[in-house]
Amino acid sequence: MSGLAVGLLLGLGLFCIWWSCWVPSEDAVEQVRAPRLARLADELAQADLRSVTPAQVLTGCGVLGVITFVTSWATTDVVPVAVCFGAMAAYAPLAVVRARARRHRMLLRDLWPDAVDNIASGVRAGLALPEALAQLAVRGPEPLRPAFAAFADDYRVTGRFGDCLDRLKAQLADPVGDRLVESMRLAREVGGSDLGRLLRTLSTFLREDARTRAEMETRQSWTVNAARLAVAAPWVVLATMASRPASLQPFGTPLGAVVLASGAVITVIAYQLMVRIGRLPEERRVLR
Repeated sequence: MSGLAVGLLLGLGLFCIWWSCWVPSEDAVEQVRAPRLARLADELAQADLRSVTPAQVLTGCGVLGVITFVTSWATTDVVPVAVCFGAMAAYAPLAVVRARARRHRMLLRDLWPDAVDNIASGVRAGLALPEALAQLAVRGPEPLRPAFAAFADDYRVTGRFGDCLDRLKAQLADPVGDRLVESMRLAREVGGSDLGRLLRTLSTFLREDARTRAEMETRQSWTVNAARLAVAAPWVVLATMASRPASLQPFGTPLGAVVLASGAVITVIAYQLMVRIGRLPEERRVLR
């Protein structure tokens, strides 16, 4: 065994010893785990995959990663390369869900002002709040109609406005939807004559925010796409080399494994840094 491998094993052992001295409490683990699962559940709802649970997605990631690892190992006979391909395959379902959720959020960003204007028009026309929300199932933007149609059916069956709002908010899984639902709840519970003014102000703010975001995303899109291409290029080359397993044999040595691991770490760090630098501030669901 080379000195480099011995050094890596020694460092890994020391890290495990240090890590064992810091045992997180169950409450801390749940506090970290719950927001991540809730965020994944929101992304599934936004991606129109409400029948899929976060546990099923994570299970699918693991199964796909294992299948890809075994297939790559059998094809290339190089474990480090198979691990890299398995890790990329395991992340693929999450990437697909997040991409679909991102496209859906971008679509709704342009549609919410019209939906808020329709509700404000219904309130000015004298409709009750449940009726003003239910009429979006017919007059509202097309992607939002199923959620408000479900609200209308739910309200006709139960007549419980608060519970129906909770289910509508869970189905929309959107920060703007949360604010709209809570505004409706507050207006129903305490009343007031400022609801129309509030809805008009919200509609104006949403239009300005959508226009500003669209301009900024257009300007930075070519930079983000170029960075993604630069990150993916080395792994595309590695996948091309897999067609000739003999060319991958150097990666089966300890030094080759270190090179692959270093490349993977640098790729992840560079991509996350690029995303963090170029990311526009996303509104979070503080009223879930």
